[in-house]
Amino acid sequence: MSKSLAQKVSPVFWITIAIVAAAVTWGVLVPDHLKKVTLSIKDYLSVHFGWYYLIVVALFVLFCIFMIISPYGKMKLGKPDDEPDYSMPTWFAMLFSAGMGIGLVFWGVAEPISHYVKNAPTAETGTPEALNESLKFVYFHWGVHAWAIYALVAMTLAYFKFRRGAPGLVSATLTPILGDKTKGPIGKIIDVIAIFATVVGVATTLGFGAAQINGGLNYLLDTPDEFWVQLVIIGVVTVLFMISAYTGLSKGIKYLSNTNLVLALLLFGFVLVVGPTLNIMNVFTDTIGSYIKDVGNMSFRLAPNNDEQQTWIQDWTVFYWAWWIAWSPFVGIFIARVSKGRTIREFLIGVLVVPSLVSFLWFATFGMSAINLEQTGAADIAGLATEQALFGTLMEYPLGTITSIIALCLIGTFFVTSADSATFVLGMQSTNGSLNPPKTVKFSWGIAQSATAAILLYTGGLQGLQNALISAAFPFSMIMIMMAYSFYKAITEDYHAMKKQTSSSSNSDHSAKTGS
Repeated sequence: MSKSLAQKVSPVFWITIAIVAAAVTWGVLVPDHLKKVTLSIKDYLSVHFGWYYLIVVALFVLFCIFMIISPYGKMKLGKPDDEPDYSMPTWFAMLFSAGMGIGLVFWGVAEPISHYVKNAPTAETGTPEALNESLKFVYFHWGVHAWAIYALVAMTLAYFKFRRGAPGLVSATLTPILGDKTKGPIGKIIDVIAIFATVVGVATTLGFGAAQINGGLNYLLDTPDEFWVQLVIIGVVTVLFMISAYTGLSKGIKYLSNTNLVLALLLFGFVLVVGPTLNIMNVFTDTIGSYIKDVGNMSFRLAPNNDEQQTWIQDWTVFYWAWWIAWSPFVGIFIARVSKGRTIREFLIGVLVVPSLVSFLWFATFGMSAINLEQTGAADIAGLATEQALFGTLMEYPLGTITSIIALCLIGTFFVTSADSATFVLGMQSTNGSLNPPKTVKFSWGIAQSATAAILLYTGGLQGLQNALISAAFPFSMIMIMMAYSFYKAITEDYHAMKKQTSSSSNSDHSAKTGS
């Protein structure tokens, strides 16, 4: 490693890469032991701290709402005279791109159909009540709560970066409460936790992507649905996103993001038109009302006296909250970078509302298209493997083979985009906030992500991915609580200082006018 490169790389890089390497080695040498340990940790956290996940995420939502309605909402993510770098339509498009990912494609059919046919949250499966619940809880999992997690991290990072000139590190956002300790061992530990959570969060998503591509190939071409095929898929995609990462952020990610957007809109528009359009829009409207009416109850629902419902909450809601928390450093940094100059109020309204509505429309369209097939007896979508549900649905509608190929391409481009973007974010976080992390560092993180995804799939499949995610997200959730408090302390100081300055300026002007 060159001297200049060594100067850029922080100890955080070596510490975290060593932890990831140790975890991968553990999975290679004793996979059953890794699976057993991660399962034990996941079970313990889900059972004993399910309440914690629900309360802390609900508090994040309330914190964002408070910031919208408080006087602090008019403060900017930047200096007082900074203007947004992007127009409102372009910014919304970027939020849409951030909100669209492998997860949305993976669960677009699988989650609604599971809640309706296999295991409804509270209602009897296959009933109108279960249909209503299937989308209501999907909105809950993919809506405002998810985006409040992202918004909190993005808002905090953007404020300290653009308003206070701090490096783009998670640890730097805690300076108001930890002081110079953020530059010492405590700060390094915080950044290591953030990076490790991001690696596991992104690896989980890549694992879902590999499993779904394998499932699609198996459904369409009878390709073996086995780990070695998923390993080949991960290998091919690793090469592709390495090439993309080499071309640089502005070129590689930009072109892939535009491709994602076009493919997603094409697939969404086509399914909306050829599917049960009227039913989709009717159910979408009806379930939005149910979601708004019941969101408060769902936010704190644990069902402590019903073991079956409690297990459902642990398997779905707690898992999702952990997923979003693990992904928040990654998505938060992306959103922060494109939001400079916006007021906190417009930032939060945009981030909480626009991506949520996009997700709601996506799930209503694909979910109802699948449920309609179940209701009419045209296909048994619920009987398919989770990763095949989308393809089974598409094949029952016109041009099924073409739309399935488009779906595979969409998953592939999301796979590459997520991994490509993550290599940049991880590189930035492990090189003292550098906006141009060395390619060697990005390549190291790319290989680390892919290796982690492969090991998690090898040791436990999709369940193994979920186990690791819940375990990794737990410590970062505590850092998020600290970030919220630190942000509030900083913005309160800046707001009162700004008011005092404005008042002094007004008094000076008044005195000057009186004296003249």
